[in-house]
Amino acid sequence: MKEEKAVAVNESDIEMFGKQCAEIFEQVSRDVIGQKEVVEGTIIAMIAGGNVLLEGVPGVGKTRLVRTLGRVFDLPFSRIQFTPDLMPADVTGTNIIVKDENGNSNFEFQPGPIFSNIILADEINRATPKTQSALLEAMQEHTVTVMGVSRKLEEPFFVLATQNPIEQDGTYPLPEAQMDRFMFKLLVPNPSLDELMAIVDMTQKTMAEVADSVCSGEQLLRMRETANHIPVADEVLKYAMIMTSATHPDSECASEAAKKYIRVGASPRAGQALISAAKVKALIKGRYNVAFSDIDELAYPVLRHRIKMNFEAIAERVSPDDAIKLIVEEVSKNPKYKK
Repeated sequence: MKEEKAVAVNESDIEMFGKQCAEIFEQVSRDVIGQKEVVEGTIIAMIAGGNVLLEGVPGVGKTRLVRTLGRVFDLPFSRIQFTPDLMPADVTGTNIIVKDENGNSNFEFQPGPIFSNIILADEINRATPKTQSALLEAMQEHTVTVMGVSRKLEEPFFVLATQNPIEQDGTYPLPEAQMDRFMFKLLVPNPSLDELMAIVDMTQKTMAEVADSVCSGEQLLRMRETANHIPVADEVLKYAMIMTSATHPDSECASEAAKKYIRVGASPRAGQALISAAKVKALIKGRYNVAFSDIDELAYPVLRHRIKMNFEAIAERVSPDDAIKLIVEEVSKNPKYKK
């Protein structure tokens, strides 16, 4: 079975993948200073077909990154500013009454901003749960159902959402079902002194994005197909599933960190995300197979929003990333997990 997968990988497609990725990173760097891990994580998720949640304080470039990616990938782009008074119909669209040339009234569907390829859900945690739920179907099934009629969204489709972790007044925490539909949760840090100087220098010249389009929707889908054909050894696949299962305090693979600090572990979607993203990461690094190190590195963005900490973790101020670090160390250092 592995041999068939290996044969399916076309060398010209892999060459195109590497060239395309280099151009994408080059163009994004024209508009976004620093944030290397965040940029790489977002691009990996987009190629793999996943949604991304960007968390950071205001002004660190979350919205600018998403707008830049909209330019670089040459895809229709919609921005939805989430507010407490935003209604589901404002996102999905609704049926309106229109009159034809004979004066007869008919219902006609007016598409909402969700009918685009790249959706920027700005400050997603400011909308009510009712409005947040309007995104659930689109994020998972890539369809929108209004008045009993389901409409397919055009591929590729991504939701790139932002949220502020500090200001909690007037916000509605995302439900677990919605958090689970994000492939990655990426933490956007404050820039260093040198990066801050470069940002101010760049924005003094122009606040507009200057990146050029270097990848179409068709090319992006072809890159995703290429990544899907990258082989994953049984040992690596098992290792990724053990990493996911180790987050459950009551599983057969439960880690000591999970038993001590975690109340609820990651869902099966975490295992799917680990493998899909690891294939893309391997190709970006110039490898034709997934390595154990790819799983270790991707465990943080894949798991941090899917695990729920218990009271002991809160009392000891153990963050999800702290728990993931302990789990990765425990799993990676156990030789039986790499056989």
